[in-house]
Amino acid sequence: MERNQVEQRFKWNMDDIFPSDEAWEKAYAEAEKEINFSQYAGKLGNRSDLLAFLKANDEFLKKVERVFLYASMKHDEDTRISKYTAYSSKCDALISKYSAELAFFEPELASQTEEYLNSLVADKDFSDYDYTLKTLIKRKPHVIPEAEERLVALAGETLGSFSDIFSMIDNADLPLPEIELDGKNVKLTHGTYGVILHSSDREKRKEAYEKYYGAYESLLNTITATYYGNVKKDVFLTRAYHYNSCLERALSSEDVNEVVYRNLLTAVKGSFPAMHRYIADRKKILGYDKLYFYDVYAPLVSDVEVRMEYDDAYDYVIKGLAPLGKEYQALLKRGHDERWIDVEETEGKRSGAYSTGCFGVHPYVLLNYKPTINEIFTVAHEMGHSLHTYFSSHNQPYAKSDYKIFVAEVASTVNEVLLLKFMLGDTDDINLRKYLLNYYLDTIRATLHRQTMFAEFEYEAHDMAEKGEPLTKELLCEIYGRIGKDYYGESIEHDFHISCEWARIPHFYRAFYVYKYSTGIITAMNIAHRILTEGEPAVKDYFKFLSSGSSSDPVSLLRLAGVDLESTAPFEFAMKEFADTLAEFEKLMNI
Repeated sequence: MERNQVEQRFKWNMDDIFPSDEAWEKAYAEAEKEINFSQYAGKLGNRSDLLAFLKANDEFLKKVERVFLYASMKHDEDTRISKYTAYSSKCDALISKYSAELAFFEPELASQTEEYLNSLVADKDFSDYDYTLKTLIKRKPHVIPEAEERLVALAGETLGSFSDIFSMIDNADLPLPEIELDGKNVKLTHGTYGVILHSSDREKRKEAYEKYYGAYESLLNTITATYYGNVKKDVFLTRAYHYNSCLERALSSEDVNEVVYRNLLTAVKGSFPAMHRYIADRKKILGYDKLYFYDVYAPLVSDVEVRMEYDDAYDYVIKGLAPLGKEYQALLKRGHDERWIDVEETEGKRSGAYSTGCFGVHPYVLLNYKPTINEIFTVAHEMGHSLHTYFSSHNQPYAKSDYKIFVAEVASTVNEVLLLKFMLGDTDDINLRKYLLNYYLDTIRATLHRQTMFAEFEYEAHDMAEKGEPLTKELLCEIYGRIGKDYYGESIEHDFHISCEWARIPHFYRAFYVYKYSTGIITAMNIAHRILTEGEPAVKDYFKFLSSGSSSDPVSLLRLAGVDLESTAPFEFAMKEFADTLAEFEKLMNI
């Protein structure tokens, strides 16, 4: 389907950002002229000059975020349109120029005495920036001289090109073939592939799996070079900023203690027996002599079909999130009625789903909606992101409004868990209950176990690169295949296709992002449990978190909602939830 065939109400309303391309171009030109921050160089030791700089920087970034948001959203509507690809490139150039202009800032401020910096933290005039100043004090050992910072900033556009290259491969150039679907030959897309994997037609799943992975394998040399370049970029930045490892640098950027990462790996490895049992159960229920990875999403419960068209699905999500209160539900309705959401899959449109936004404008959501249960949960998930953004931006000053990526998956996954629990309580149909329990198990497998597996893979890849070992396609496939066997066990066939799965994961171009999906669902399972068992007090605590932005380190902010990831308790609860759900599912399935 082409974009001009989609009903207007299913397209996001970008007039709330800019009414036209001409307005965008005018705003871009104005922003370009406003990059004049070097006038503050050498003056940051003066409180009034520093405060003037910080406020001017905030105002500039508010404008630039609108420019960047419009360009990226127009590009994602149709990645084939070169005009908007050029818009995005111009934004990258603008940010690179801005970063170079600000090269003096962190080195100069970090060179001030701790006494001065601590006095700023205590000064109410700097209250919008107190957490920023605290993190700067922590980062002082990793601040590099201005000349070096300027060089890194100038290289920013080039260093970010690996992600851009993969995005173009994945969304525009990937040679996906046609496949017969419902009696018609249609092009295999990221969206249709997901639908087919959830079908009961094993031969069709196998065909889609082989064709889909075959497309990536045909470009494996190119993708390997692209990914290796991205890893080398990470190693370069790690060394430039004097960190011991890429992991340390990634965690430091979000002010997260490494104990959280270790708690996750330890807990998931401890849950391998339950996961292996679930995979063995899947093989037994399906009745296959051999289980393959194109079987891991196959329905285990017959005579159950959960299909909802978009409007019905959205209404159901609003109903299912009633435990969060009427204000939350009203905001969900606004998102639907005011066209925050781009719904339909169209030619050239970016695959997948995401939430985005900027200060002073409501959030936006990109979907590629299909009438499946997965997509119902995707709606809840992305609106969780959006309302987290909404609450943070409405309760924090600009400088603290953008929450850390570490907590970005929490609100979205709380919505998913609450919706799942609502659906389980909303039916007496034994088959539907089996189906939903199976769905929950698969969600935990995909979001917790699988993302932790991804995290272990990228840790090994970066560790090898740090030691100077070249990352060849053979080595990357060997690492991924070996780790996959640990996580999935011996009840499933580990073929060459699945050893190449690393080559199709976009998030690998943001190193050490994926583990946050795992900590996100662990946190969400704990928060949802509190909300459903404790009611209003837990909801109030949760809203404190939603409204907290980046006012402190993310682990401390999660404690507002009653979850402490520096302890093992939340991880243990999540693993027990998986094991208990599996036991209930096995009982219903008579295994």
